[in-house]
Amino acid sequence: MTAIIDDPDAFQKLFLSFEHVAFKFEVRRSYGVKAEDLPFQEFLAGRDPGIEWLRDWLDLMASQTSTGKRVERVRVVDDPPSDYLRFEISITPYNSAVGEEIRYIDRDLAEALDLPHHDFWLFDSRKLAVLHFGDDDTFLGFETVDGVHDILRHCYWRDVAWTRATRFADYRS
Repeated sequence: MTAIIDDPDAFQKLFLSFEHVAFKFEVRRSYGVKAEDLPFQEFLAGRDPGIEWLRDWLDLMASQTSTGKRVERVRVVDDPPSDYLRFEISITPYNSAVGEEIRYIDRDLAEALDLPHHDFWLFDSRKLAVLHFGDDDTFLGFETVDGVHDILRHCYWRDVAWTRATRFADYRS
């Protein structure tokens, strides 16, 4: 196991250096991201949190997708979704507007398909970043995994999840 990297610049570099497709698989019911604390609390209180807190990410995604690169995600969701996943669903139109394609898969189906229980980013089917979180859902950092077998297994999981997941417009309806 390589060391967990807790360096925002190194993490951002992954998104600046991929050539074709960045794919994320998300399994957590909540994420402890400091920048999202206030917007999430606003959402829970029934107020519009706006998107300024998300602007850096949206700008980064827009800069990448405008060059023809793809950014895709599959989110594993419960029925009903957790409060945090409802929050994520509410901001998905902003992600979509900058070119991200986000799909949803029911947790029971993900279990039946034997999909992993961890979040990961896969870049160009050759670079894998496994995400690590603390017991309180705080993002601890990422671990790059170079083993061909591990990367191929994650490519397989990506393909299974992507083909079985529901497009956002269909999920929302």
